[in-house]
Amino acid sequence: MKLFNLSALALACATSSPLVAATTSTPHLANNTDIETISVYGRQNQVVLNSGLATKSDMSLMETPAAVVVVDSELLNSQVITNLQDVVRNISGVTQAGNNYGIGDNLVIRGLGANYTYDGMYGGAGLGNTFNPTRSMTNVEFVEVLKGPATGLYGMGSAGGVINLIEKKPQFNAAHSVTAELGQWDTYSFELDSTDALTEQLAYRVLVKSARSDGYRDLNNDRDEAYVSFKYVLNDGHDVMLSAAYIDDGIAVDSIGHPIRIYNSESVGGKRAGDVTWQDLVNDPNGKGLQLSDLQRQQLADSLASNDGLTPYTFGHNGIISPMAKDNKGEELRIKLTHNIDITDHLYFNQQLQYRDYDSGFARQTGAYNYVYWERRGKINEEPRAPLVLDGELYPFAARRQEYRKVEANERSWQYFADLRYDFTFNDIDNEFLINANYEDRDIRFKQYSIYDADKVIKNANGEVIYQGSLPYILDIRTPNWADGSFEDHDPLNTSNYNKAVSAWGVGAQHVAYFDFGLTTRVGLAYNEIDQSYEHLGVDTRYRASAAKPKPEQDTSDNGLTYNFGMTYMPTDNLSLFVNHAKGRTAYSILGEVSGTEADREDTESISNDIGMRLKAFDDQLVASLVVFESSRTNLRYNNPEYEEGVSSSSTPRYFYNGKEQTKGVELDLNAFLNEQWKVNVNAVYQDARDQMDPANTSFDTRQKGVPYVTVGSWVTHSSYAFTQEIPLDISVGVQYVDKRSTHSTSFGIPDGYVPGYTVFDAAIAYNSKRWGVQLKVNNLFDKSYYSKAMFLGGMPGEERNVLVRAHYNF
Repeated sequence: MKLFNLSALALACATSSPLVAATTSTPHLANNTDIETISVYGRQNQVVLNSGLATKSDMSLMETPAAVVVVDSELLNSQVITNLQDVVRNISGVTQAGNNYGIGDNLVIRGLGANYTYDGMYGGAGLGNTFNPTRSMTNVEFVEVLKGPATGLYGMGSAGGVINLIEKKPQFNAAHSVTAELGQWDTYSFELDSTDALTEQLAYRVLVKSARSDGYRDLNNDRDEAYVSFKYVLNDGHDVMLSAAYIDDGIAVDSIGHPIRIYNSESVGGKRAGDVTWQDLVNDPNGKGLQLSDLQRQQLADSLASNDGLTPYTFGHNGIISPMAKDNKGEELRIKLTHNIDITDHLYFNQQLQYRDYDSGFARQTGAYNYVYWERRGKINEEPRAPLVLDGELYPFAARRQEYRKVEANERSWQYFADLRYDFTFNDIDNEFLINANYEDRDIRFKQYSIYDADKVIKNANGEVIYQGSLPYILDIRTPNWADGSFEDHDPLNTSNYNKAVSAWGVGAQHVAYFDFGLTTRVGLAYNEIDQSYEHLGVDTRYRASAAKPKPEQDTSDNGLTYNFGMTYMPTDNLSLFVNHAKGRTAYSILGEVSGTEADREDTESISNDIGMRLKAFDDQLVASLVVFESSRTNLRYNNPEYEEGVSSSSTPRYFYNGKEQTKGVELDLNAFLNEQWKVNVNAVYQDARDQMDPANTSFDTRQKGVPYVTVGSWVTHSSYAFTQEIPLDISVGVQYVDKRSTHSTSFGIPDGYVPGYTVFDAAIAYNSKRWGVQLKVNNLFDKSYYSKAMFLGGMPGEERNVLVRAHYNF
């Protein structure tokens, strides 16, 4: 039960071999050549059976009263995975979020936000489509996901759960390797990884990588990474580790993908675009909207496809990515100090201190709205939400109401965790008692500029035009005509300018008891406080006169209790049943203002309920879990769809408060090494993620954007020998099915919009010897055309069939 005595987060040590074979080890035994891996969680055989993520102790997954999934290094390596977004295929309930504008990782767990951590420490977040890097797997040994809130253990976090990336650590046995990758679209990379003992007590690890790719649809990705760490072992139960990470990357931004044409069937008596005639496309009888001639109405009707108003308008490799759009340039620095000490044989202390600095900046489009036909608020095709007519000529595929945004952002954070665990036996019952404390401080500096097309008109109090956008209209989204010059040539407005600080602290206690008759209980209780401050520094007076001048700093604070209650019962060694109830909390708006009634609002709270079953078989070579869940979060702020910038009166609220999100579903995860030849990973989820967009409503009648009902993934590897039994080969085949995803938007006239579902097959073949190896990965084996992500009112085209080769040499 307790194979290790040090804190789980403190001893997350990396494997030097892709195979997982050791059952127990400690860091200072690395010189023992019989030990192939160094693992904190005591993996048994070749299937991950232990994880400390849910409890910060070394607990068997069969005993863990929480939904936890572990993706080990061998599975990651067999799939030639290079970034976190590709890891999603291996984890039930983790999907791409909608409306991420193509910037960084934007994943959701059970339809709710995800908290990204490295060895349990803050690793950035998906905040307002910024401060959000694309996390690579370069220095990641394996990935753990805890579903549901865990504020008591990991501090201020997201409602959906924790995606924890276990980083590679120094080892005392020498291991050096070089790795190179080569693929389509001028994709290539080179990596050097070296670890060894400097003295009997000091070990180092250095890992550097440089990667370049022009990318599918010219969505280029450039990344340079460096990771340096030192581990000093004072004695058998006392060690310190200092680690640093530096990442410099540039990732092209496609914030639109392929848009859905805005055709509203409800405005035409429910007729779909494929059935409508020009006579159906009537003009506004009051003359308030755009008046089209009969010939123009015929032209508009002829342009319609059957899927308009429902699914993205597909135009191949093209995209609406202006030359003025600039890559998301990110620069990240993380420095972390980890300290572990066995105070006695039963008392263990772990503490971690981390500093993180992340700069990002980009310029992107936020919309390319192709309006076709819409009766909005009783007006048919009211300008500017109308087809474009210039000098009497209709452009049915034109984009209107364009905005480009240029962002300059910086986030700095400090985080400290301390965990004190006492293991004891009372009345023949094994117990673990954990006391923990945490503190986190984030300072965010944000500045944004915007430029617009001619549909953006700002007037002063006297009705005089003081600003009008200068960008030319896109006359045809399929073959765009771009503006000349640079972003700065088009009279940018400073539209956002602030400093935001969020700090949180908490203390908690957790008790875990292991009863002889197969019962395990976990009770955790924590108190935390979250403070927010917002300093508005003033914006362009033409954009918003009321906010042109800086304002005094405004503050808010909230506190409360969070908890985790769980129980597992194992009627046999191979079967366990568990229940879990958890409550968490986080700041209601990391980037939002603190003003008006917001200062009195409570933090966002989250609740998760799980009922699960785990099964192991084939001499512990197969582990499967089935979980029924309900997760939700409250106290959310939503945009009021009736509010329009610069148009709505002061009596129209800009936001709704106290909204709620809720997801119900069932998850399946299976990982198996059936024998020396066959390895299988299967995961699936059915989830119904819905929003309560208006707190006046009593039901959840709006599907969350981008979250599919069903996703299924599988990866099967067969190991054998080829060419007269002399060459060992691993042949793998994978499949991923993702159901259709909603992109509905009532406020944009496409309440039934969605991105179609897809099924994609991948394949790989690998040869590995003691010294060197080579892998060939074919993505999208059958060259399926599909949309990989649900975007804002559109979909991101998935990559066509492509090939990646990876080769490594160990020395």
